[in-house]
Amino acid sequence: MQTDLSQVVAEKMQTFPVEKQQKVLEFVESIEETEKPERQSLLDKLEAISNRVPEEVWEKLPTDGAENIDHYLYGAPKKSK
Repeated sequence: MQTDLSQVVAEKMQTFPVEKQQKVLEFVESIEETEKPERQSLLDKLEAISNRVPEEVWEKLPTDGAENIDHYLYGAPKKSK
């Protein structure tokens, strides 16, 4: 079915003047651009998310999270340094 549709579109395009063919091409290209999301690396995505967090929120986070993860997740006693 798709090949038939492509063939019909191609045949119709041949009957158009060059100016209209150019407009159709620009339209098709604009559709392609809107359907292709911009690719971002995971690092870029994480950075964009972290940039939305206000500085005062970052300041409230514990600095010993890795060492005392069991405390923060499960309520275990904190480990002393």
